[in-house]
Amino acid sequence: MTAPHNPHNPQKLPSGKASPLTFNLLRWYGLAFVFLAVISAVAGFEVGNLKAAWARLRAGELAKKSNGAVSQPTASAVNAEFAELIHLAPQQQAEQLLSLAIRRQQGSLDLIRQNVDGWRGRLQNTDRLFDLVLTAMKSDDLRVRGAAIEVDLAANNLSKSPKTVTRLVKLIRKEPTERPFALWRLGALGNRGVQPKVVLAQLLVFARDPNEQTRFWAVEGLAMLGTDAAIDPLLERFAHDLSPRVRQRAACAIAESGMLTREQRFGAVPDLLNLLDDDSLDSDTRGWVYGALRLITGEPLGNNANAWQQWWAHHDTIKKARAPKGVVFA
Repeated sequence: MTAPHNPHNPQKLPSGKASPLTFNLLRWYGLAFVFLAVISAVAGFEVGNLKAAWARLRAGELAKKSNGAVSQPTASAVNAEFAELIHLAPQQQAEQLLSLAIRRQQGSLDLIRQNVDGWRGRLQNTDRLFDLVLTAMKSDDLRVRGAAIEVDLAANNLSKSPKTVTRLVKLIRKEPTERPFALWRLGALGNRGVQPKVVLAQLLVFARDPNEQTRFWAVEGLAMLGTDAAIDPLLERFAHDLSPRVRQRAACAIAESGMLTREQRFGAVPDLLNLLDDDSLDSDTRGWVYGALRLITGEPLGNNANAWQQWWAHHDTIKKARAPKGVVFA
């Protein structure tokens, strides 16, 4: 890079020393050189960080492209979005990365995993962040839902430890007004591998609580736990809870909400079909059974028990599930 052109012709003093003009120009160039050196060093540090992160993205250290199939952004677009994160505070990093994860942007899930422990105690559970968590929990990618759990636990400064399980259980017992999200987060901790058997045992107790609201959120906790052992209790609440609201929530938990895998949900199909033989079911609950079957299987069959039984008898011959249309639990 060439120096800027100087339009002045510096004069020499008779003694051979530089003129004041020459001295000032030399000092200006010296200060400019120092300034440029500092800027270059800072820029080099930031670019180095960005290049390292981008190299990991390109090398596949970060998340692979999801199986579903949304088009991925160009490399330069991803590079630019992640570059901004270097300069953001933890709150904005968490919000931005969770937003990117919802949009299935490659690399966002791994960046959440790598940074979430450092965010714990430094995030605020703002309306925006909580809205992003709720949106992510509706994703059909369980990895995105898992990332939402991690961010939510960090935003509430809940460590993934047995002590936190004990703390939440005490809170649930002593503070009824705190039960809803405490039960939800208790299940989330179990899903993250923190004492899942202990969590299950506690959720089973509260799933039979006399209070409808407590049972409702215990069902939510079982859905968040997402283990094989949580399926039968959800089916039991679906079939026998006295509250239509709790039964409806259990149906949603089995069919689509929470952290059960597709395979786990599909494994509940025979039990759902058996419920159709129960003459004690009211019309609403029976309708929720059909709705759950449609959501789980993707089959657009109507409210006909024989049709579902026939489909199940031959389901292994069906090559591809079809997307359900307009199935809601409302």
